[in-house]
Amino acid sequence: CVCSENCRGSKEQQGQSRPPSEASPQPWYSPSLVTSPSASRPQTSTGQFPSHVSPGEAAGIIAFLKDKSVDELRKLLSDKDAYQQFLYSLDQVTIQNNIREELRKETLHLARENLEKEPQIVELRNQCRIIRTTELATAQEKLNELENQREEILKFYSPGSLLHRLQDAMNEADEESEELQQKFMEKDIETVAFVQKYKKIRSKYHRRALIHLAAKTSPIG
Repeated sequence: CVCSENCRGSKEQQGQSRPPSEASPQPWYSPSLVTSPSASRPQTSTGQFPSHVSPGEAAGIIAFLKDKSVDELRKLLSDKDAYQQFLYSLDQVTIQNNIREELRKETLHLARENLEKEPQIVELRNQCRIIRTTELATAQEKLNELENQREEILKFYSPGSLLHRLQDAMNEADEESEELQQKFMEKDIETVAFVQKYKKIRSKYHRRALIHLAAKTSPIG
């Protein structure tokens, strides 16, 4: 009917004449921060949340926020500069910034000291190079000589070398006794002198033979 059409037309005109709602201010932070469980934690200047926040620190931050009005809280969420100003006003952030500044100054101080000591380091390095090429070479040569002497001494007094020299001494005494016996057979020595010398040589031979036998049969520790 005509009435219903007029009513429908009036409603459409009202819908068209209605003013658009005001656009709410867009927050500078990501919307995911609001819905995430960690959204209540304060952000650092790099946009990352601190990895460890103690209950005492959290209580301190809440104490700063509880006295702020709704408009102030909205401004913190929508105005990045206001948020940064609030963040840097926290005691925890101030302490960390002070520590970082002290560490930076100390690092610069140590770097300057190292640069000042560079000529001394270069001089010491040159001295070490000279010592390594002259004194060290001489000391190394002397050490090699002493090591060779030590090896010779150890070889000379080794069990095998001692047995070999003892065997040579036995053979020498045996040959000496045979020569003395040959002289006696040829009448080149008196009987009394022969007996004395021959007895002494053979005693020496048998003493060496017993030592040689004992050394061969005894375990060498």
